[in-house]
Amino acid sequence: MSITVKNIAVTGVLSALVIALGTTGLGFIVFPFGAAITILQTPVIIGAILEGPFAGFFIGLLFGVFSVIQSALMAASPIDMAFATYPFIAIVPRILIGPVAWLVYALISGQLKKPSPAVKPAAVNPALESAAIIAAAIIGSIVNTALVLCGFGILGILPWEVIIPVAVANGGLEAAGSAILVFLVTTLWKRIPRGSGKSRISKNIDHDRS
Repeated sequence: MSITVKNIAVTGVLSALVIALGTTGLGFIVFPFGAAITILQTPVIIGAILEGPFAGFFIGLLFGVFSVIQSALMAASPIDMAFATYPFIAIVPRILIGPVAWLVYALISGQLKKPSPAVKPAAVNPALESAAIIAAAIIGSIVNTALVLCGFGILGILPWEVIIPVAVANGGLEAAGSAILVFLVTTLWKRIPRGSGKSRISKNIDHDRS
C-alpha cells in the first residue's frame, strides 16, 4: 500500500482533531441525567474508513498516547490514575479501533474482493456503503469501550458489577454517537469532488465548451 500526500494530510488533520477535542473537553458529551460519553474515537474510525487501516492505526496510537499523557498530568480520578499506571489499557484498545473498523467496512462494502482487470468496477451501492460505514463506526466504538473496561476489570481497578452497567449504558451511547458522526462526515467527504482539482460545475462548463 503506497502512502500519498493525501493520506498524510488527512491523517494529520484527524490526529490534530483528536488532540483538540481532548484538550478542550469537546470530545466528551455530558448528558443531563449524569451519563458521559466520549467521541474521541470518531476521528480514528473516520481516518480508517477514508485512508485505510494504517491511518486508523496511527491516529488511534496518538489517541492512546494522548490519553496517557493527559491522565498523568491531571490524575483527577481513579481512571486517570489507571491510564497513567497501566498505559497499555489506554493505548492497545485505541490502536485496534482503526484496523477493526476498516476491516468491518471493507468486508461489508466488498472492498476486500479483488476485481478482475478485465471487469469494469461496479458502481457503489449507496445502501451497502451506508451500512458499511455505520457498522464500522459501531464496532470500532465497541472495541474501544469493551477493551478499556475489560482491562479495568481484569486488573481490579473497577468491580465487574460496576463495569457491566457502564458498558451497556455508555457503550451503547458512544456507539450510537459514533455511528451518527462518522456517517455524516464520511458521506459528506466522499461526495466532495476530488481528483483533477476541479469542481463538478467546472467540469460541466469545460465539457460544454469542447
